[in-house]
Amino acid sequence: MVDYGFPILFALFLWWSSTGLVLYLDNLPGATFRWSLLGGAVVLAIATFVLIVSSASASVIAAYLGFTSGVLIWGVFEMSYFTGFIAGPRKTPCPPGCSNSKRFGLAILTGLYHELLIIGMALFLLLSTWDEPNQVGTWTFVVLWLMRWSAKLNLFLGVPNLNEDWLPEQLKYLRSYMVKRPMNLLFPISVTLATIIDALMVSAALAPGVETAEAVGLILVATLLGLAILEHWFLVLPFPDEWLWAWALPRRSQASSPEEEKGHQLPPEAALQKRITGRHLAKIG
Repeated sequence: MVDYGFPILFALFLWWSSTGLVLYLDNLPGATFRWSLLGGAVVLAIATFVLIVSSASASVIAAYLGFTSGVLIWGVFEMSYFTGFIAGPRKTPCPPGCSNSKRFGLAILTGLYHELLIIGMALFLLLSTWDEPNQVGTWTFVVLWLMRWSAKLNLFLGVPNLNEDWLPEQLKYLRSYMVKRPMNLLFPISVTLATIIDALMVSAALAPGVETAEAVGLILVATLLGLAILEHWFLVLPFPDEWLWAWALPRRSQASSPEEEKGHQLPPEAALQKRITGRHLAKIG
């Protein structure tokens, strides 16, 4: 239980609480963003330091420290994006009638600076922890990055649940770069490959003779990857997942659409689609 159960519960709690915190901060009034970003900068500096230092130790505590640091670094990066502080040179909706190739190019521009920053951080972490015995923190950051890109590509290509209603106000224009359709060819590939990798990680953690610290690290990252896979399924299944972070989101009256404010009733199928795109992109992607 200590080797496998607690790491799973720890990863679940950190995923749930960190996602909720980012959602809460990003939906506060814009005047609070400077303080959120200032606090985030402090957290980013501490978490980066702890991740690098802990990578030199192959202990169980170091595995937890690396994992927590990786999630916190990612959370700060996502907060900087969803507050609009670090996004990209394009902050306007996609023009009507764009071809898929042009829409993709414009979509890249909406988050170009943020993506370059993430690539820079990933390279920094890889180089800083190269040949160190504890790679859990670096794995954590890379898994979050890759699964976020997978979710973004699926939103671009088309899924049933775009969840645009819970995008922060400053990023509402991102809805115009997404497509709603029953399925796209990338989705089954994304989910299948991620599931195979996740199964291999769990198998490695359960293999005989594996050190406790290594098993804990594998279970932590595998749980996070499993949650990212689950979030992919939220994009296509009619599952009302908003209750998971109800405490972190604006009240419905504050996040209502212009049609709702005018007293128009949304059709049931439209109401069912109201989820959280911010979480799929952020996060935990």
